[in-house]
Amino acid sequence: MSADLPQSALPPNDARPPRDLHIVTDSSLPAWLAAQSLATRQWVGQQGFCAERHRVLLLPATDGGVGAALCGLGNAPLDDADPWWFASLPERLPAGRYRLASDLPATAATSLLLGWRLGSYRLARWRSAATQARPELLPPSNADASWAEACANSLALARDLINAPPNEMGPAELADAVAVVARRHGARCNVIQGAALGPAGFPLVLAVGAGSPRSARLIDLRWGDADAPRVTLVGKGVCFDSGGLDLKDPAGMLLMKKDMGGAACALAVADLLMTLLAPLQLRLLIPAVENSVDGMSYRPSDILRSRKGLSVEIGNTDAEGRLVLADALAAADEEKPALLVDFATLTGAARVALGPELPAAFSNDSDLLSELQRCAELQRDPVWPMPLWQGYDEDLGSKLADVNNVASHSFAGAIIAALFLKRFVTACPAWIHLDLYAWNPRDRPGRPAGAEAQCVRAVYHLIRQRFG
Repeated sequence: MSADLPQSALPPNDARPPRDLHIVTDSSLPAWLAAQSLATRQWVGQQGFCAERHRVLLLPATDGGVGAALCGLGNAPLDDADPWWFASLPERLPAGRYRLASDLPATAATSLLLGWRLGSYRLARWRSAATQARPELLPPSNADASWAEACANSLALARDLINAPPNEMGPAELADAVAVVARRHGARCNVIQGAALGPAGFPLVLAVGAGSPRSARLIDLRWGDADAPRVTLVGKGVCFDSGGLDLKDPAGMLLMKKDMGGAACALAVADLLMTLLAPLQLRLLIPAVENSVDGMSYRPSDILRSRKGLSVEIGNTDAEGRLVLADALAAADEEKPALLVDFATLTGAARVALGPELPAAFSNDSDLLSELQRCAELQRDPVWPMPLWQGYDEDLGSKLADVNNVASHSFAGAIIAALFLKRFVTACPAWIHLDLYAWNPRDRPGRPAGAEAQCVRAVYHLIRQRFG
């Protein structure tokens, strides 16, 4: 797979003047109508348009074509506009250029631009048919276009990587994608590969990837001012998860190309921070592996030594994500960053508890967790706080090793996994673990079935809120 990501839509080649896009609520519609011609008022009335949310009405031009478009928002407050309110517009409007013709607050104009860009996302590289031209929105004059465009591009980057088929997205291709981003921003990217992982202090990463001919990697990106606050992101990069010797059934394996979704989302946050020149000393760590099966695969009941020095008994080879994260988190923790955030498609238990749309968030700092949730609510990029309940920590006990990688029961699986990771974060006072799904199981405007970049906007704003 090409690492030239993300894919972006080319604007339609249209020399005609842009069409006006009018955004109205049920309370602003009467005033808007009063300023229109009799013919427009009659047309709107005949169509029964009442500014219902998500309702779009095309207004005819004098030549019989489309002259403008009217988008309803119901009774929505424009000073708290949600980007997803506008994400259906690229699907519902004919191709051509559009300009905002309504007086929106700057925040709403920015949400419009971001929602439009998110709704324009398509991944068509594996289709033989040519893609259709799409409508283009000219950035509103009062929108924060830099933020909206950078955010949309970073989210598309993550979606492209997650959507890629596993035959084109292994550890090598994931490392290549990170290298492309690093070169674009002048960052340093070091990759430790294969047998070198053991001497370099990443024995769990090496063990998990040993069963695949696609050698494991530890990807380490660094960027920024050495005197700035240190922020470290870690992303689970399991490029395909068969379950290892504890093999998944066919249904459980079907979506396992997305098991590197945490790495893709962490890379998207890093890309966004670098694009918008955040005043940070940024580090991104991605353990990239394929959990596969051959004679070299690690086994249930193996005891492995971790970078932290803790010995880990393997209770289940399908709990591999927490193993590769353990080594990466230990490496991050050694530098005592001001903030450490890991992203991982880690447990089915989190999805049973919260569903696909609501990532679980854990932290060793309750105030930090509350701050993240506030950022998530403001950005319409939700998370839900979950407890690091110490009463369950003993369930990770082992008679032979320091810790088992799973509990002996099926209760509280997301909490158990988070408690396992917590053992490898002992120096950093501000750590967040995000257990996300990185996938849309159904089609919605701006969120087509397939890859989803979760927690990116929430974590970005948390970082900027804390460090400028």
